[in-house]
Amino acid sequence: MKTILVPIDISEEKASAAALRLGRDMAKMYGGKLVLLNVVEQVPGYVVAQLPEDFHRGALADARARLKAMAQEHGLDETADVVVREGHAPTEILAFAEDIEADMIVVASHTPGLVDYLLGSVAARVVRHAQCSVLVARNFEG
Repeated sequence: MKTILVPIDISEEKASAAALRLGRDMAKMYGGKLVLLNVVEQVPGYVVAQLPEDFHRGALADARARLKAMAQEHGLDETADVVVREGHAPTEILAFAEDIEADMIVVASHTPGLVDYLLGSVAARVVRHAQCSVLVARNFEG
């Protein structure tokens, strides 16, 4: 396994940390490269007009900083690539996995909310449509 992609939802820190730990351990075990990805959802145009000019740039910078901090907390200062993309999370995760020719995606599972029941979760969409193996990490620490 050369490349392991771990999509990180920085708003779901505990669940994402479980996926990050599992991805880190698998990368060490197989001598692979770990790539952390955060997808910042696009803000609709009618909302963008109401936001400060630098909001978009600030949101991307904040996501990158938080992702790097998570990597550092898990001992991945220089060993993992950190990438932030903008768009619809499942679509961007799947496209990026293909772009980097990921051998595996380690995605976090969280307690589903109403939106997940109505629309389906990001993890479920990734599992259904990925061109590589997908490992779903559950957070058992509560």
